[in-house]
Amino acid sequence: MKKMYLFAIPITIGILTGMFLAFYPQSEDDSKLLTESKLIKNGSPIMGNPSAAITILEWGDYQCTFCYKFHQSTLNTIKQDFIETGKVKLVFKDFPLNGPDSVLAAETAYCAEDQGKYWEYHNQLYTAQESQIDNGWANSERLKAFAFSLGLDMELFDSCLDSGKYAKRVQYNIAEAKKLGASGTPTFFIVGPDGQQQKLVGAQPYSVFKQVLDSMI
Repeated sequence: MKKMYLFAIPITIGILTGMFLAFYPQSEDDSKLLTESKLIKNGSPIMGNPSAAITILEWGDYQCTFCYKFHQSTLNTIKQDFIETGKVKLVFKDFPLNGPDSVLAAETAYCAEDQGKYWEYHNQLYTAQESQIDNGWANSERLKAFAFSLGLDMELFDSCLDSGKYAKRVQYNIAEAKKLGASGTPTFFIVGPDGQQQKLVGAQPYSVFKQVLDSMI
């Protein structure tokens, strides 16, 4: 009988160890943070071919002048040469650092997504951006006016915005950006098909993006 108990002890320990490893939250290696599923989770609709081998993740703020510069110049060329050719896809995530209106603008873009107009609304925000932060150009009234100009259902849009439907989603993205070491906008993480990763900070010229993207293709 004693031998049976001695034999059962290591089996019991093994079972308990397996249960512990299965359910205990293990720490995540920083090198594994940038997976495709994590890049896409809680972000914008994908710009480009969802099957594109290379992903650009942009962390941005609608009141960031450097983000405006990227969207009004560099992005257009990237779209033409890499996104529209199916080589690259882009995902935008909010990292609103420039005041409460930045947070509100981030939430409203997802309200526009509910009606299939995320990118149209996103572009409208960058087109309307003014140099002064929180001066009223992106307050609740103006954000609703932008939605009206795009022909959105205003009852649905107003309900979404006023209820704070996407507040937690934006806060999640802020926390994720900080976890990945982003400290300003725009910040880009580019992930290639073989796990290559490159971080770019600021409104880098097209030549910098081209060099990185060409190296991953």
